[in-house]
Amino acid sequence: VALPLDVAASATFTAFAGQMRDVLARHWQRERFDFLVNNAGVGVYASFMETTEAQFDDMVNIHLKGVFFLTQKLLPLMNDGGRILNVSSGLARFALPGYAAYAAMKGGVEVLTRYLAKELGARGIAVNVVAPGAIETDFGGGAVRDNAQLNAFIAGQTALGRVGLPDDIGGVIAALLQPGTGWVNAQRIEASGGMFV
Repeated sequence: VALPLDVAASATFTAFAGQMRDVLARHWQRERFDFLVNNAGVGVYASFMETTEAQFDDMVNIHLKGVFFLTQKLLPLMNDGGRILNVSSGLARFALPGYAAYAAMKGGVEVLTRYLAKELGARGIAVNVVAPGAIETDFGGGAVRDNAQLNAFIAGQTALGRVGLPDDIGGVIAALLQPGTGWVNAQRIEASGGMFV
């Protein structure tokens, strides 16, 4: 089931949680779910001096405020012993000019992840963060995928010698949600192929 949600519009999260409750009951005859993956995001490329307040606010609302309050609204529907995965970025570890606002939010998500792990531990909920490197997708206008020069630069800075693909990240997320991995908690797992090591 796919439900529309604008993660920048936190005022809609209570209604979204209500829709989730209805969908769980109607489609799966259950009251709770097991896994939450906070993966919504957009990019902004602008130097620190050229970043506008509107761009910064968009990054806050989507990447940090959205993760914080959507998780808060959905926690009552989550099973004890469940898992939360937040998505960060390699840009929270290494710095490339033009990504200050985006990377700052992802750094915030990484700190939030540790706090959630601590506070939700009593419920047995493990919380981790996955930090992808550059991936060939539509993200950021598809630049990593479509700009051959950028793609070659990133591949040359990556230990495995190529840019990441969506399945590289999907596989990591799926692995962290498998039975037997619930003891992994409060961790940052970078999936970048060894970018900038």
